[in-house]
Amino acid sequence: MSVVVHSLIGGAWVTGSEGTLTDTNPARPDEVVATGGRAGASEMATGVRVARIAANDWARLPMSARGAYLTRAAEIIETNADAWGEELTREEGKTLAEGIGEVRRAAQILRYYGNAADRESGTVYSSPRSGEQILVTRKPLGVVGVVTPFNFPIAIPAWKIAPALVYGNTVVWKPAAAVPLLAFRLAQALTEAGLPDGVLNMILADSAAGEALVDHPDLDAVTFTGSTGVGRRIAGSAAARGVPAQAEMGGKNAAIVLADADLELAVEQVMLGAFRSTGQKCTATSRLVLHESIAEEFLARLTVEVEELRVGDPLDPDVTTGPVVSAYAQQTIIEGIDRAVGGGARVVASAEAPESGHYVRPTVLELSASTELWFEELFGPVLAVQRAATTADAFRLANEGEFGLSAALFTQDLTSALAGIDDLDVGILHVNSESAGADPHVPFGGAKKSGYGPKEQGDAAQEFFTHTTTVYLRGGRA
Repeated sequence: MSVVVHSLIGGAWVTGSEGTLTDTNPARPDEVVATGGRAGASEMATGVRVARIAANDWARLPMSARGAYLTRAAEIIETNADAWGEELTREEGKTLAEGIGEVRRAAQILRYYGNAADRESGTVYSSPRSGEQILVTRKPLGVVGVVTPFNFPIAIPAWKIAPALVYGNTVVWKPAAAVPLLAFRLAQALTEAGLPDGVLNMILADSAAGEALVDHPDLDAVTFTGSTGVGRRIAGSAAARGVPAQAEMGGKNAAIVLADADLELAVEQVMLGAFRSTGQKCTATSRLVLHESIAEEFLARLTVEVEELRVGDPLDPDVTTGPVVSAYAQQTIIEGIDRAVGGGARVVASAEAPESGHYVRPTVLELSASTELWFEELFGPVLAVQRAATTADAFRLANEGEFGLSAALFTQDLTSALAGIDDLDVGILHVNSESAGADPHVPFGGAKKSGYGPKEQGDAAQEFFTHTTTVYLRGGRA
């Protein structure tokens, strides 16, 4: 069944003026999941204007009152988790269990930030002058532009929008054009929770309208998750206007398996990191570094697991791996595999995949050197492997390239684990667990060129969505 979706501007559901938006199922591309009107730059400008009008009253509400809207929305999302999770699967392609899990994660995030008023707010410093205190308080930035990707169509928007709102900002949000339905559902939940008009404006639009948003002169900040090229452009535009930008960009995340690792655990976790969500995660395991002493055994075990993957319609509960999001993504990933093989990469293992639909065969390729596949993010179910003679060599291979988002280190040795903490240049390090995964109460973001600006989630979010005011507070003479 197809759903009609709308943009949300100033509390009203609006049909865009720039033509028709059609959302299809990547497992069955002829199946239409949602339709609606595509908005343009004029609707985006209206969204910024009404967000500005709403900003003052919203900022003056107590944080606990702002948070109450989020907790009510979390209840609405949880109530609809099964139905919306199925819609997410039909729209984006991850398995039904993952789709439902993502919807529930969005509710968890909203609930976490909905209770932000119960946590520490501001700081008091001692003063060198008698009768005075120094307070550091936090204030909202104003109107925040939010641009989100396709791969987590409700969870990533939640972890940007929830802190933006609870810390007192109003939001103009452009979701990825490929996933309008779950964007509509999140906006719907917040609206049903009673969120005041203009506080959240969700604009279903293409990339040109997105550029109109991030370049808008009345925007006070912009937060983005997506490709490295777009993130750099957004950061540059924001810097030119003197407004804060936050960009979570690419990853080429390595799992390092040392000689003393628990191989059964490591194979299980590498499989999850590489092939869950069809590899369409910025934290997915796309590189594997194996100590040469265990490489043959590890690859033999991994081959068995890869060949047992069941690729197909993600609504089927027996399916482990769904399609990628679009025909363009499918073509790009297959071409990347073909180039690697043409350059000498050895196919270690692959799984069968349907011919019809946007499917890519999960593939493991061993490289003899650090070629293109070792550095470039394909964003699909492709795992590149290299061998290392020593722990130092393994860490060097894992650190190669411009990205530094996440890594996984498998070892039973405390000294090696501590060395990994020191030597692996990433924003997130998992020891004996998969490279993917992020909890809402801890900072999320990358090192090197995987991230720009303050980290996301947890208390770190307030570093981006607020600014500080240092107050010298002194009474009059007694």
